[in-house]
Formats: sequence, structure tokens, C-alpha cells
Amino acid sequence: MVIASEIKGELARIQPARACDRRAELAGLLAGDRMAGGVSTLGHATARVVLQLAAALGINAVASRRSAVRGEPHARHHLEVVLDRAALRGWSWTDAATCDRRAWLRGMLLGSGSISFAAHGPHIEWVFRSRSRAAELRRRLASCEVRASVVERRGRFVVYVKGNEEIATLLRLTGANRALLDFETMRVGRDVQNRLTRLLNAEAANLDRTVRAAERQLTAIRTLQAEGRLEGLPLALREAAGARRLQPDADLDTLADTLGVSRSAVNHRLRRLVELAAEG
Repeated sequence: MVIASEIKGELARIQPARACDRRAELAGLLAGDRMAGGVSTLGHATARVVLQLAAALGINAVASRRSAVRGEPHARHHLEVVLDRAALRGWSWTDAATCDRRAWLRGMLLGSGSISFAAHGPHIEWVFRSRSRAAELRRRLASCEVRASVVERRGRFVVYVKGNEEIATLLRLTGANRALLDFETMRVGRDVQNRLTRLLNAEAANLDRTVRAAERQLTAIRTLQAEGRLEGLPLALREAAGARRLQPDADLDTLADTLGVSRSAVNHRLRRLVELAAEG
């Protein structure tokens, strides 16, 4: 089972080897607007990544702690990392190489992305105060072949990605390979379960139709016999009636094998018996 916290844990353990990737990932971490002067997060791993990247790039960073609920001493604490954003002003998505764009997306997902694997389907989203910033993230995701949408919710603009293919692509781009494997395994298992359920439902429906059809045919045969008309019918119809009475639960294929005729011939004969009984 894929767990959202494990995805962020995996992303946090990735250590970019090149300075350009570290710079791009830090830029992605700072791209959210939860905190103007740095990063505010409930995740210790995310705060640690910000500090490590800043240190590797020679950027001063200061970490502090703030209660998520003011006046509540036992509430969870936001970890805030303040750093000089001016040191990253030269970074540009437009001029960035493919590997740097992936690192930026990793930072963006790790820093301000919300990941959910609820029963209704996988879902990743980012919340912005500005429509333009939400639209910009949507365009950047689209340039990496990840389809996203923007919706306004309670005065905020939410960029969301959903759908198996889109989520898998985003996990692959950001380097969450273990999560991607777990996600694909979960998806295949769910698809197999859904197909099995459809097959069982179809089989149950076919069985129900067979039982109801057999009951109509047996009722018709009893009616024809009670009215003394059964013995006067052609031999083929009498044989079909006898086979049905001997095998009340059999399907058409079984009756066809018994009589040595085609399935359509058996179906035609039984249908004729029902029609004759209805004619009175």
C-alpha cells in the first residue's frame, strides 16, 4: 500500500549530486507560498532537506519552531526555515535543464504538495493565494507531460493532479522510484480485482437469466402437457421439452450436447414451446 508520508520520506532521502540540482530543488521548496521568507512545514524531513541544501550552496538559513495552534502547548509545531531568497533569484525554469526541472518538481512536491491515496483515487495538490502562480505551476507540469487542473476553493487556487497515469508520471519525474513501484503494484492489483468483480457480476447475471428462462420454459411445458397439446407437437419440440424437464438447471450448451444439435436450434425450440403455451 502506498502511504503519502513514505513518499515524502523517500524524496527527502534523495541527495542531489550536482550543485545545479541542489539549487533547483531548493528553489522548488521555496516556491510554495505558505511562508514568504522561507519554508514552513510540519515535516521534520522537509525542514532538514532545506537546511542541508542551503548549507551545501553556502546560503545562510535559520530554523525555528512555531505552534500550529496558538496557545496550545501540546499542538504539533510548524518548523520554519528562513533563508535569503535573493541567493536563488538567478534560477529560471525557462533556462533550466531537464534534470533541474525534475529537481524543482521534487522540491515543490516535498515542500508544499499534499498527497492523498484515498478510496476515490490518488490525488496530489498545491494551494496558492494567487491565480497566476497556480496557472504557472500548471504550465510547468504540462511541459513535463503531467496534466493538472486549477480550481478555486475558499478563496484559494488549487492545482491538482489526479489519475493513475498522471500520478505515476509525477512520481517518476521526482525520483520516487520505490513509491512508483508500490503504486504500480497497487494499481495492477486493483485492476485485477475490478476485472474479477466484473466477470463475477457478469457470470451471476448470466446464471440469473438462465434460471429465469428455464423456469419460463418448464412452466410452458407443464401448460402444454396439462392441455394435452404436448404429444401433438413435432418430434423436435417434444425432444427439447423432454431434455429440459430432465435437466431443469442446464444451460443451452448442455442441452445442445444432449440433443446433438446446435445451441441456436435448442434456443429456437424452447422459445417456440413458450410461444405455443402463451397462444393457448
